[in-house]
Amino acid sequence: MQIKNFLKLPMEDNVHCHDGIGTVKEVSFFKDKDFETNIRFMNYLTLPPGTSIGIHEHKNDEELYIILEGHGMMTVDGEDRTVESGDVIVNKPFGSHGLVNDSNQEMRILVLEVYK
Repeated sequence: MQIKNFLKLPMEDNVHCHDGIGTVKEVSFFKDKDFETNIRFMNYLTLPPGTSIGIHEHKNDEELYIILEGHGMMTVDGEDRTVESGDVIVNKPFGSHGLVNDSNQEMRILVLEVYK
């Protein structure tokens, strides 16, 4: 049985994440070697106000962004949408996406990626 508490793990700086603005903090608490399925990773990130995960493209995988706390602007395949706590965003294979914390509070998110 694998149990990890992502809130207790040390986070690392990710400067200009996918060519985004500022420095986000993240921890990759499960990686592909931890799974028997096509799950690639599960990460926990915090985005201070004014930071972003730059718009980037994926290959043949899907990615979920799960907004735990805060709100911001998500761009998926050129469409902008406000996201908030409780929202789950599906990023399809070969699509593009990015996230901006345009608020005055920290955002906390989980990111899960699966190979297709």
